[in-house]
Amino acid sequence: MAARTKQSFSMRKMETRWGVLMALPAMLGFLLWNFGPMLASFIISFMNWSVVSAPTYIGTANFQRMFTQDTLYWKSLYATAYYTFLSVPLVIAVAFAVALLLNQKVKALPLFRTIFYLPSVVPAVANAVLWLWLFNPDFGLLNTVMDSLNLPRFLYIYDEAQVIPSLVLMSIWGMGNTMIIFLAGLQGVPQHYYEAAEIDGASSLQKLRYVTLPMVSAVIFFNLIMGIIGTFQVFAQAYIMTNGGPNNASLFQVYYLFQNAFQYGRMGYAAAIAWVLFLIILTFTLLVFKSSPAWVHYESERR
Repeated sequence: MAARTKQSFSMRKMETRWGVLMALPAMLGFLLWNFGPMLASFIISFMNWSVVSAPTYIGTANFQRMFTQDTLYWKSLYATAYYTFLSVPLVIAVAFAVALLLNQKVKALPLFRTIFYLPSVVPAVANAVLWLWLFNPDFGLLNTVMDSLNLPRFLYIYDEAQVIPSLVLMSIWGMGNTMIIFLAGLQGVPQHYYEAAEIDGASSLQKLRYVTLPMVSAVIFFNLIMGIIGTFQVFAQAYIMTNGGPNNASLFQVYYLFQNAFQYGRMGYAAAIAWVLFLIILTFTLLVFKSSPAWVHYESERR
């Protein structure tokens, strides 16, 4: 018995060693390429460093400047928040509606799924070039359609008041990933729930409200979290299409961070912006997690 126990202990010890060995590349990768740079950026945020010169410690001066002196920082924060709070609900709503349509039994369904998903795999530069043409106020497709309908033209990304809504419209075009996740969630809803609801005389709207939405609430929760994280880090549209304009109306946080780091040579200030942005995203993520027990329902809770 003692020999068997000793052999079992030796086997577990060997399994532990092999498990750690197999996981070692991933752990080293996290330490070197994630945790290490994060720690370095936190230290740099307290420095005045232009990369070409030696860094000097300045304490919290970068943060004080950000909150009390830099008006562009607050404008970039407003532009990012405006884009996030407008884009995330619309993308989730449209993606959910499209997923409901694609969950129906119709002919050529794989073709329709491919068509709706395709824009999300198009490279960001190609998307930007396409939408630059669509948004062109003189010969763009959108204003051509407006002319044919006898509706007024718009300036889209070339107008300070219209640039954020225009970029939100562009974000809806790329809702393929969100739509696919919703579609997977919808296909996981047991059909007998709908059959029971039909027996009780529920309408289509009632089945959506009392069966579909509670059953996919965890998927909505996931897409909401990922949407908040993604939109607070929006960068490509400002970098490729607007250069933060007009009049800094699309000066998103990450683009402003990029300008300070690689155009103005303020690496310490850029690191400070990055850490404040991280805390903002963390705060909103925790708020969503805190609210989730009130509206997110899991299958295990209903058993």
